[in-house]
Amino acid sequence: MPSALRPWSNNYRARWCSAAVVGACLSIFVSNLSAAEVESLAKRIDRQIEAKYSGPRAPQADDAELVRRTYLDLIGRVPTVEEARAYLSDKSADKRVKLVDRLLTAPEHSRRMTEAFHATLMERRGEHEEWTAFLREAFAKNMAWDELVRHVIDPRDDDPALRGAAFFAVNRLSKVGQQETDYPGLTRDVGRLFLGKDLACAQCHNHLFIDDYKQVDFQGLYTVFLNTAIRTDVKYPALGENLMTKPIEFMSVFDKKPLATGPRVPGLREIAIPTFAKGEEYVSPPDRKTKAMGVPKFSPLEKLAEEITSPKNRAFRENIANRLWWLVMGRGLVDPLDQTHVANPPSHPELLKLLADEMLARKYDLRAVLRELVLTEVYARGSAWNATRGGRPEPATYGTAVAKPLSAEQMYHSYLAASGPHGPKAHNAGALRERFTKAFANPPKEPEIEFAPSVKAALFLSNDDEVLRLTVRDSGNLVDRLVKLAEAKDGGADAAAEELYLAVLSRKPTADERREVGELVTKYANERAKLFGQLTWALLSSTEFCLNH
Repeated sequence: MPSALRPWSNNYRARWCSAAVVGACLSIFVSNLSAAEVESLAKRIDRQIEAKYSGPRAPQADDAELVRRTYLDLIGRVPTVEEARAYLSDKSADKRVKLVDRLLTAPEHSRRMTEAFHATLMERRGEHEEWTAFLREAFAKNMAWDELVRHVIDPRDDDPALRGAAFFAVNRLSKVGQQETDYPGLTRDVGRLFLGKDLACAQCHNHLFIDDYKQVDFQGLYTVFLNTAIRTDVKYPALGENLMTKPIEFMSVFDKKPLATGPRVPGLREIAIPTFAKGEEYVSPPDRKTKAMGVPKFSPLEKLAEEITSPKNRAFRENIANRLWWLVMGRGLVDPLDQTHVANPPSHPELLKLLADEMLARKYDLRAVLRELVLTEVYARGSAWNATRGGRPEPATYGTAVAKPLSAEQMYHSYLAASGPHGPKAHNAGALRERFTKAFANPPKEPEIEFAPSVKAALFLSNDDEVLRLTVRDSGNLVDRLVKLAEAKDGGADAAAEELYLAVLSRKPTADERREVGELVTKYANERAKLFGQLTWALLSSTEFCLNH
């Protein structure tokens, strides 16, 4: 391991603590805003959407569709029968606002955000308990996004709750076999995930098809990460830095003209590399006897983290505004998410600017901005389309809600919520969740942004013993409740049908569905446990269940 790798500097904790205090005060301030003030951004969003598209729109979603959508987006699972029934029967005018506020403060919300951002940032490259702990702690405390990203780009290890942030880089830099350390891949992912710019094709020359992306943009990030290495003196994920004393040299493969750059965020000025007298480059020099690492006075990682998250870097706040919009609306204002450039403008430029400015004004409080998004009319729009209205609006108009595939984690939690409750011995939770991930998640390094049904997933739901066991009658679970309801003399089949559809699809059955269940209950009176197990499995495996619509 290089002798000059840099551990956590002592002043970083103080800087984080100060930001945490400010963030906590801001969270209190935002939570105390009046209803009119909180809703003002939501209304401004709706006006922006309406100003861009005057064609026919889908009507607002009914309560059943909306409660299911909101539960899935905010806590990562469908509502239970009791939760769905309570919302559908609530006649208060502000029930939607109360639901959103309750879900945003529920423990399951931080779990949902942890899972969603793990999938976004790691793209199924792997998991690590300290990385998960870092994300869980960050979202539980509603850590500001810019602070979270600073930890990821410039990870330190003096706080066990935060050191897992290094997994983002360490995982990407870990060698497999004889392959070269993937510094270019890490560089590309930082550009994609935090700036919305895929700089991969600008590594060896200016991008051939995108005028915005220059070779110096890639090289300015690359030089920072090329200066790092995985620390081997600790057992947890940790990243260290070598001394940087001069800019990196590079040239285009086309004109072979020598060029050089120091650390640089795309679109911003180059970060100057300070000059020190020999022996003075360190706060503390390396100790050859103890092999203790030196601490360089100049940290490119620290400077990069500050510059990327700086208020002057509009790309940073536009990227997270766009990704948060995509998370709940199903389509980014910039689509694809990592193709922000002049030739691919946002569908709603003024709206993206508004959201980016609000992100900065609210100190990157994701929870506060998320609340505004899910209280808009565009979020509450229905997904169904009546052909008598004419052609279905294009997705970029948001004239209808965009159907979103359930993530592997949403499928897992929703499957349990709908078919349960299950006792602690009903299934092996860790193993079952892992199998859901293998069946429904994309292959590593592929963004999960589109619905892609697969034979693998279908076979999993049809044949996995643990999955099938969830639809076998067990004390208190859904099948058990359905059998007991059906045994009632008057209206038993009808009550069972309503319980089944509310549990799985968060809506009441149609007249045809009620009649069908009634006929089956009569026909299979002696095999009701088996019947309801199969009906439950059929609805859990349906497209309606697998989509957030």
